[in-house]
Amino acid sequence: MKVDVLLGMQWGDEGKGKAVDVLTPHYDVVARFQGGPNAGHTLEFEGHKMVLHTIPSGIFRENTRNVIGNGVIIDPYVMGQEIKEASAYTDVKSKLFISLKANLILPTHRLLDHANEAAMGSRKIGSTLKGIGPTYTDKTARKGLRIGDILSPDFDTRYRMLKEAHLRQVESMGFDYAEVCMEGMPFETYEKAWLEALEHLRSYQLVSTEYLINNALSDGKSVLAEGAQGTLLDVDFGTYPYVTSSNTIAAGACSGLGVGPSAIGRVFGLFKAYCTRVGTGVFPTELFDETGEYLRKQGQEFGATTKRPRRCGWIDLPLLKYACMLNGVTDLMMMKVDVLNGFETVKACTDYEIDGKVTREIPFCLDGAAHPVYTDFPGWEQPSEGGRISENLEKYLHFVENYLGRGFYLLSYGPDREETLIFK
Repeated sequence: MKVDVLLGMQWGDEGKGKAVDVLTPHYDVVARFQGGPNAGHTLEFEGHKMVLHTIPSGIFRENTRNVIGNGVIIDPYVMGQEIKEASAYTDVKSKLFISLKANLILPTHRLLDHANEAAMGSRKIGSTLKGIGPTYTDKTARKGLRIGDILSPDFDTRYRMLKEAHLRQVESMGFDYAEVCMEGMPFETYEKAWLEALEHLRSYQLVSTEYLINNALSDGKSVLAEGAQGTLLDVDFGTYPYVTSSNTIAAGACSGLGVGPSAIGRVFGLFKAYCTRVGTGVFPTELFDETGEYLRKQGQEFGATTKRPRRCGWIDLPLLKYACMLNGVTDLMMMKVDVLNGFETVKACTDYEIDGKVTREIPFCLDGAAHPVYTDFPGWEQPSEGGRISENLEKYLHFVENYLGRGFYLLSYGPDREETLIFK
């Protein structure tokens, strides 16, 4: 058996939660391999709506084991609140397995996030302020705390030492954190709630998930690796420096779960029928007119984690082709095709014009000098009952397939798991 990978090919928010939820009946194990509570995977099923930040999106399917891999970073309080909500619909505790090697997001990591953004001023990254960057920094500096450490008798001492080091760093930056709120609480109150949630976490299934996954493969079980954020936010290949702090591409599934490259099977590349981005950073096809506002309202483009309005624009095919190359994508998934219903003309960026030359290659610095070259397509209507699609939409899908050199596996035309077309 192989590990199939599902990941986003834009700047995140592509609809990974729904796609995983649709796919999970075909998998025995669903595993998150990177990121943390900066992710927001939205699922809608049987009249319910849930946003998952850390828990894998297969949690609401029966007989599916859900794994939080070593590449994920965990905020016990945030995950504890998420568990409470999800437990109204399923038995989370029996289906969730957490890696002993996953790093912890401390309350002081979140303080550092606030301090770093404040110090950047107008050059700030646009962080979610969840402590993601500082936690990954401590991980690579080899001084972070991991889930397995909470079982050690000296954990309290190690926690206090790291907390004090963080506070000294914050104070040296001249940052006053008295007014900082975390989940609506001041630092001291949040830290107390965090420690209580950490104690509760000790009762969960904390295991060496690399053995769990590899043993599952040996036993003939099917595994789906679920990515967070998107390819264009990858710390190495994304639109740096406005990226996240982990590897969001398919290669991250190997290091984030503990499986070898030969264990990777199909790679599902997910993207919207248009494009969005949260926070700062380059966005060649961004729309600043009424069309961009229409996409935002029609697509309900507000961050599942931050609630910030997303920037909206036309689809960018050169960036998608780049993402296909980086990830070795085998199957395409287009989400939110219904948001473009009724457009007389749909535009797609097919090339860039840079210094008078037309290219499809992504330059080292993708900035305002790269002007999108658009191709127009006739609009389409909502797929009809039974998943039948219009002639215009079918032609558009064929164009995208030919451009990207891959075929479609899934088309989503609504938020519910039933509003999905699977191509056989």
